[in-house]
Amino acid sequence: MRVPKRANRGPIVAKIDSLCERLDLEQLDTDLFRGFSRDDGRPRIFGGLVAAQSLVAACRTVEGRAAHSFHGHFLREGDTSVPVIYDVDCIRDGRSFATRRVVAKQHGKAIFNASISFGVEEEGLEHQAPMPDVAPPMSVPSSRERLREYAKSGRPVFQFLLNIEEPIEFRDLDPVDLLNPGVHKGVHHTWFRATGDLGDDPVLHQAVLAYASDYGLIGTAIHHHGHSFLSTELILASLDHAIWFHKPFRFDEWTLYVKESTRASGGRGLTLGRIYSQEGELIASVAQEGLMRIRKPR
Repeated sequence: MRVPKRANRGPIVAKIDSLCERLDLEQLDTDLFRGFSRDDGRPRIFGGLVAAQSLVAACRTVEGRAAHSFHGHFLREGDTSVPVIYDVDCIRDGRSFATRRVVAKQHGKAIFNASISFGVEEEGLEHQAPMPDVAPPMSVPSSRERLREYAKSGRPVFQFLLNIEEPIEFRDLDPVDLLNPGVHKGVHHTWFRATGDLGDDPVLHQAVLAYASDYGLIGTAIHHHGHSFLSTELILASLDHAIWFHKPFRFDEWTLYVKESTRASGGRGLTLGRIYSQEGELIASVAQEGLMRIRKPR
C-alpha cells in the first residue's frame, strides 16, 4: 500500500494525510516493517494506531486476498519516542485462506501481537442484524465542537484534547456529560469517518477503520457505572481488540458505530460493536475487552 492522493475536504484534511503517512510502513526486510507514531503529548502510543499498522504490515505480505478477521492483544504501553518494529510470520497460505501473525516490538519486547486471516472473495448465504433507525450525522455537533464547549470550564484536559491531531470526525448521538456523567446502560450510537478522501486502496480504508474502532469502547462499559474517561477512580486500558470485516467499504464516508457493553466483571469490561454504512449495510463487527480496575487507596 502506498499513500494515494486524496481530495481536499477543507483544512482538517492534513490530519488524515498525517495518519496515512504513518500507515505507509517502511519495509526493512522480507516480512519486517517499521512504523512511526507522533509524540502528541499522550503518555503512550494510541492503541488503534498499533493495531492499524499491524494490519497494514500483514496485508503487505498477502496477494489476492482481503483481511476478514483481526484479533489482537495489547501487551505493553507503546513508547512514542521510538519507532515500532512489525515482524510478520506467514503462518499459512491455502487455496482460500491465508493466516498471518504479527508481533509489534519496541526496546526488544513485544507491545502488541495480532492474528489476521485473509480470504478470497466468495458468494454464499447472507443475513445481517438491521441497522438502527437513528438521526443523521449532521443533526448533532461534532466531538470537537463539544470539546470547545467543555474547554470553557477552564480544565486543562480539554485544551490538551483539542490540541491532539484527530484524523477522524465523530458525531455522537448519545453523548455523556464528561464532567457529570450519569448512568447510561443502553446502546451507544456514533457516526464517524475519516476527515479526508482516502483514495481507492481497500487496505487503507480497513486500516483507518481499525484505527478509529478503538475509540469509545471502554467508555461504553464505564458509562454503565456513571463514569467517564476523566474519572480518577479507575485505571483504564484496552486489553484486546477484534475486528471482522464483512465486505468492502469506504471509510471516508459516514459510518455508524453501534456499541453495547454486555458484561463487566473481574476488573474488565466487554463491549461489542457493529459498524454500518449509511446505506444500512453491516460492514464490520468489533469486540474489545478493556481494563476498568478500581484504584485502591495507597
